Amino acid sequence: MADNPLFLFFTMTEKFSDHLTATGAYPQKFVLNLAQHDTYLRDVALFNAGRQRPLDPALHMGIRIEIDAASPGVMVASDGTQVLLLG
Repeated sequence: MADNPLFLFFTMTEKFSDHLTATGAYPQKFVLNLAQHDTYLRDVALFNAGRQRPLDPALHMGIRIEIDAASPGVMVASDGTQVLLLG
């Protein structure tokens, strides 16, 4: 993953889109571990390059990002179910 720029960013976008399509609701949040958060910040910086209106790295598609060192990296669905981001 670390060698694949924007992989985590696009994976999070896909999980969000799938959830929104299936439920019609926004997920509660994303929870990333420290390494994933570093990767996400790198991805946001790459995505923001050349944009007039940069993305807020604290949110992904309007959904807050929480950092938890013990997390495997999940999206918390609207019903509280945890959806693994990678793997």
